[in-house]
Amino acid sequence: MVDAFGPSRHPALFYRGDTEYLDVVVAYLLEGLDRGEPVAVAVPGRNLLLVEKALGDRVHEVRLTDMCRVGRNPGAILPSVLLAFAGGHAGPVRIVAEPVWGDRTGAEYPACVLHEALLNHALAGRDLAVLCPYDTAALPLEVLADAERTHPEVWGPAGPCTSPRFDPDGVRADFTRPLIPPPAAVERKFDLGQLASLRGDAEIWAARHGLRRPRRDDFALAIAELTTNSVLYGGGTGVLRLWAEECQVVGEVTDAGTITEPLAGRIPPPATTLGGRGLLLVNRLADLVRTYWVPGRTTTRIHFSR
Repeated sequence: MVDAFGPSRHPALFYRGDTEYLDVVVAYLLEGLDRGEPVAVAVPGRNLLLVEKALGDRVHEVRLTDMCRVGRNPGAILPSVLLAFAGGHAGPVRIVAEPVWGDRTGAEYPACVLHEALLNHALAGRDLAVLCPYDTAALPLEVLADAERTHPEVWGPAGPCTSPRFDPDGVRADFTRPLIPPPAAVERKFDLGQLASLRGDAEIWAARHGLRRPRRDDFALAIAELTTNSVLYGGGTGVLRLWAEECQVVGEVTDAGTITEPLAGRIPPPATTLGGRGLLLVNRLADLVRTYWVPGRTTTRIHFSR
């Protein structure tokens, strides 16, 4: 097994079939346990059951989490899964995290790629190693090619190799694209004077479109956080758009702000810092968050399943 805390602490595992998956993942986990490292697994439910069974009597030493539940929004994986576990332990920590699986939607996938690209920056200076499995039998070739660009090293049947395509900053540029709302979206411009009424309006609109409590309250709270950020940090004004899709409601806020920290909303600020938690809360509430930013313009889109 390759040292998880060597030069590459964010490898991709390309596997085909349960045997290849378990051979590497279980060995990786047991190596960490034998070294006294805290170990966690966040993978889709079926694979989680495989790992749980394969660990045998050591399963109680590993934190097991269904990634389909906690990582449906890729923007929540870093703060709510990886850092939430690592932050509770001193010293080296290793995690198996599988953010991409076969039934990820077309809207979710770009957010997955951005998560993987940004994770390389988030790991800097942290005693945290994250192994990311990719199922070569279920995922398209372009997904595997993107994984080579977001991971400095790829592990396969022939062993580990350096990825010649590694280019996380290029990936961020490629996948940070304009978000185009549908023509039917309800649009409302706002400034400080309208801010107080937006949360209630969003809750009423969501109720009319089938979003039930408590998720309706979460949606309204997320809209309130985004619109408040626009007033405070986005030039004082913004545009709120709302629309419904087949199985979800969607909200979008655009303002004149500029995101200067790509990890905003993914790294919890120090406890002594005032503010800076609005985007973090939005990532934890929504089923999907997508963001597009260029100098002088930021759009944040949130999806809530009905």
